[in-house]
Amino acid sequence: MRFRGRSYMAFALAPEAPIADWLAELDTWIRSSSGFFVGRPVVLDLSGVKLSGGAVAHLVKELESRDVRIMGLEGLEATEPGLPPILKGGRALSAIDNADPASRPKPAAPSAPEPSSLMIGTSVRSGQSIVFPAGDVTVLGSIASGAEVVAGGSIHVYGALRGRAMAGSNGNRQARIFCSKAEAELMAIDGYYRTAEHIDDELRNRPVQAWLDGEALIVAALD
Repeated sequence: MRFRGRSYMAFALAPEAPIADWLAELDTWIRSSSGFFVGRPVVLDLSGVKLSGGAVAHLVKELESRDVRIMGLEGLEATEPGLPPILKGGRALSAIDNADPASRPKPAAPSAPEPSSLMIGTSVRSGQSIVFPAGDVTVLGSIASGAEVVAGGSIHVYGALRGRAMAGSNGNRQARIFCSKAEAELMAIDGYYRTAEHIDDELRNRPVQAWLDGEALIVAALD
């Protein structure tokens, strides 16, 4: 019998108290980004809250009712039977998920340093998801509706941003989002976000940039 290890990219959700308000905020995110969590491995990071075993079980069920499947728990020393396993040692990985093969960077030689930026020479099509936690992502084309780009650094879109752009995914509050034509479904930096209905109409179809000012995500015209 042979055993082999595998690693997978997972998103982490970190609840905050009060949990009811956090779930309401999550519901807002899900409504604006339908299907975002479907089929994605998700880790529940409970290091920021103190919950009993029963409360954890209830929270996991609440998330499952929203099609958020929890593969593991972080921030706990012990758990109860029937709950997802406790995971430790998680770290950010550089990866591109479901990207067009033509847009994937060539593998670096073993001795070469890990790239700190990623350039996508084509548009990101609907349904594609590009995840690059190591640094900035530049898209020479557009990001279609239903597509998403997640970057540890800033995101630069030379075409139209119609899908979702999430910068600063590793806690980089200095990250920014730039695009030549703003039609975004969602913009986010370090977890703070704005959906389409919360972006001023006067900014639609114009070049814009987005950045964090304290706990507010600012979107302003570039021209």
